[in-house]
Amino acid sequence: MRGEIEVLQPGLFTSLQDRGRFGFQNFGVPRSGVMDLYSMKIGNLILGNQPDAAVLEFTFQGPELKFLNDAQVTLSGGEFMASLDGKAVSRFEVLNIPAGSILKIGPTKNGLRGYMGIKNGFSEEKIMESHSWYEGITQKSRLVKGDFLYFTAVNNEISASHAALKPQMAYLNTDEIVVFAGPEWENVPVELQQEILKQEFTLHQSSNRMAFRVNEKISNALEQIVTGPVIPGTVQFTPGGDLIILGNDCQTTGGYPRILQVSEKGLQVLSQKIPGKKFRFKLEELI
Repeated sequence: MRGEIEVLQPGLFTSLQDRGRFGFQNFGVPRSGVMDLYSMKIGNLILGNQPDAAVLEFTFQGPELKFLNDAQVTLSGGEFMASLDGKAVSRFEVLNIPAGSILKIGPTKNGLRGYMGIKNGFSEEKIMESHSWYEGITQKSRLVKGDFLYFTAVNNEISASHAALKPQMAYLNTDEIVVFAGPEWENVPVELQQEILKQEFTLHQSSNRMAFRVNEKISNALEQIVTGPVIPGTVQFTPGGDLIILGNDCQTTGGYPRILQVSEKGLQVLSQKIPGKKFRFKLEELI
């Protein structure tokens, strides 16, 4: 049986995301996928789903949803308030939702992004082997009021070992972003390398799923490169002194020097930082 969810209020930049779209970058197709991979996985594991089952991702403000069928969901990600028919509910636990109930997800208090997973997953069509929404690839890029979401409406008993999982969310408060040397790092003078690694950066308000930007500029005279491949986490260094950290919805090629590569965990940390938060790079060697 197919269950339905009516979108009463969409929240901000709310979209369906899974692990992402792999194997199509040579066609210019972005990877997309959840910004905070850990939060998706822990929410799905609590429900007994596959770790990479598609979830709803919202930014700062969550949606208001009316469930037209019984469902079981879990909320994860940054710290936020939520209520089911006016009664407060918690993150990281199984919520049994009767048909007709309304789930309201409020703004984040710590962190920027939140997630809602559903037992047995959403029944959305895969495009290029992924459920992840991206404008130009899928019919929708974000929820709007009046939309409907569909899921497999089967309530199975959830294992106590899954439901009792305790998340480790210390990364919400760290200001250290682990990076590795990028293809053009050796072209950066040593003094400039040291300046970049000592600099405390401030996340710019224009940051989004495509790229994280910072307020600070660092003067440089680096030569530009022939267009080369880039992936989420690639740190580009522009002639104007901007550092651009590419996000999950980034393009697949670029012409700026790729000086650093943010680790998967580092991207997870950045994804939960609100504009104005500060961070530093920590350079590590690939083993």
